[in-house]
Amino acid sequence: MSSGPEINIPIVDKYDAGLFRSLSQFMWIQGEPLLLVYEIGHEIYTTQGIDLPSLERLEAAGLLSLDAAGYVKKWFGKHTRLFYFGKPTKIQFPQEARNQLDLGHVILTEQGKALARGFRGTRNQKFYEYTVETWFRQGLITSSILPSSRPI
Repeated sequence: MSSGPEINIPIVDKYDAGLFRSLSQFMWIQGEPLLLVYEIGHEIYTTQGIDLPSLERLEAAGLLSLDAAGYVKKWFGKHTRLFYFGKPTKIQFPQEARNQLDLGHVILTEQGKALARGFRGTRNQKFYEYTVETWFRQGLITSSILPSSRPI
């Protein structure tokens, strides 16, 4: 008997698992895991072992999809919140409705999302700052929600 829905986690070899673990530091959460790979070949990714050949390998394994034109997530209102390793970042879009967020050139497949739920990657502060700078260049306003340091 099962107590919940069955999750099909793909079986990957040790090398692919290592690549995926490295890739997981570039994941944000907005209801589902979102990979943000804006510039394939940028040092923020390559210093972590993520380049075009590694992404193509993970695509061949069925974990992600690549597109040179890129992907977007649509239909945002004026504000949304994304989480990076449990910490929220608020995004303010320029319009009241019908906004979209550029996701870069990589999205996870359903198999990749299932695998991502089981990975505990490592937070990368430089990547966080790179992402916020990218959003700023796109005309978005961001703010981090920090915990209160004083008792309420």
